[in-house]
Amino acid sequence: MVNQKLKAESESRSQSFDCVVRAWEAQARELLAFLLARTQDRNTAEDLLQEVFFKAMRQGKGFCSVENPRAWLFQVARNALIDAARLTKPHAELSDDLAESLAAAPVAERAPVEELDGCVARNLPALNAEDRHILECCDLQGQTVRAYAEVNQLTLAAAKSRLLRARKRLRDSLIQNCQVRFDESGQVCCHTPPPQSG
Repeated sequence: MVNQKLKAESESRSQSFDCVVRAWEAQARELLAFLLARTQDRNTAEDLLQEVFFKAMRQGKGFCSVENPRAWLFQVARNALIDAARLTKPHAELSDDLAESLAAAPVAERAPVEELDGCVARNLPALNAEDRHILECCDLQGQTVRAYAEVNQLTLAAAKSRLLRARKRLRDSLIQNCQVRFDESGQVCCHTPPPQSG
């Protein structure tokens, strides 16, 4: 009886990693190219690729419920790039030619909501651990609410309710700390960027 239970658990674990391995085999080459293009360094890109793989493996069975594994993997890769960029400080000075060409290049205008990433990054850690966890999993890493509910042993209704409450608390924090304002349709229209240091 114990052996059958262990065998069943082992098979379940194996199946939960099968979907990760299949998605990984389909996307690893494209993910590496994506990371290489942004880091311009093969070792860094490979390290980040490995980090993405470990995060997918940690999802285990929850990964099988992700509606779009490719999008999930690329979102985790983008997050890994952002984290890596925060840890590394630029140490090479720009040449005069490059500085002039960058200054002359037109600046692409970003939508107001896209400029909130810094504000979100500052306010997310201030939320309680439960809010932070569900927002990171569902909104930042692309995990479905259903998969989150299964992994965290919640009903779907409880997970949806938790996510809505967490989003409201983050929204309130953004309004208070970044002076975020919304238009009539509820879309972000503007906010006060953080003061430039230095």
